[in-house]
Amino acid sequence: MEKYVLGKSDLYVPKLCFGGNVLGWTLDERASMRMLDALYDNDLTFIDTANNYSHWAPGNRGGESEAILGKWFRESKKRHDVVLSTKVGGSMQEVERSLSKESIIKGVDASLMRLRTDYIDLYFSHHDDLDTPIEETMEAFNHLVKVGKVRYLGASNLSADRIERSNAIARTKGWAEYIALQPLYNLYDRSKYEQEYQPLVDKEKLAVMSYFALASGFLSGKYDSIEDTYGIAREEMLKDYFSERGTRILNAIKVVAQRHNVTCSEVAIAWQLFQEYRIIPIVSATTQQQLNSLLNSINLPLTTEDMLLLNSASEL
Repeated sequence: MEKYVLGKSDLYVPKLCFGGNVLGWTLDERASMRMLDALYDNDLTFIDTANNYSHWAPGNRGGESEAILGKWFRESKKRHDVVLSTKVGGSMQEVERSLSKESIIKGVDASLMRLRTDYIDLYFSHHDDLDTPIEETMEAFNHLVKVGKVRYLGASNLSADRIERSNAIARTKGWAEYIALQPLYNLYDRSKYEQEYQPLVDKEKLAVMSYFALASGFLSGKYDSIEDTYGIAREEMLKDYFSERGTRILNAIKVVAQRHNVTCSEVAIAWQLFQEYRIIPIVSATTQQQLNSLLNSINLPLTTEDMLLLNSASEL
């Protein structure tokens, strides 16, 4: 798989990143291990997770995804072949949202233990913490980089202004800066990234990894109505997508998919890969068939006509 440098780092990554939220959630441990083997076999070696995945699942506490990855690293001996991204600052059982120095230091050590590694390639602030001074947060992150526990820093779910201010403080102090952004972005959810984040991305030269690239599965074309989602794991995430605009977007995706004889998922992912600004979609799969479809999206040759139809249908 073709790879390129991730922003201002020396990390070479594929055009797709695998979302590890499914590990220990919609994939049990055995199925997760098989999926991780399949990812490696297909050269999809950029994996994103978080310390609190998947605390929302019944019976889980948080840390399940990292623990499964750690077991796979130990058994496969592939840690150094993978670019690993994880996060701190989200809530989980017995842990509140926080980007305080104490929370960051405790969080990274707990993640490293679960992941059975001594370094994290890309470490994200998962959610903002308005109660902790920016300087305290960036100083703690810089310490992690300085001692080698983390190689690079990223931000997710922080406002553009907070990221810009964080990097300004880091530059003044000579500390490590955020080099990557992880925003919500897909054919349905466009406005926040394109209106708020894109100017920041250009100014700060940030790498971009989009989460919910398939809008929690809505853009896969699997669900024709909201009734189709009743009882599934992502029911709550999907409900707001069933609107007049959502139907319009799905219909456009289906037209393009029929033109190329591919799946709706492939079209939705390819649309991101065809943007003028480089975006690495974070994608998940629970079956080999789904994984194959996601990999196919990398080489899907969308035409100008395809892009015009998709962009028009998804206008706000």
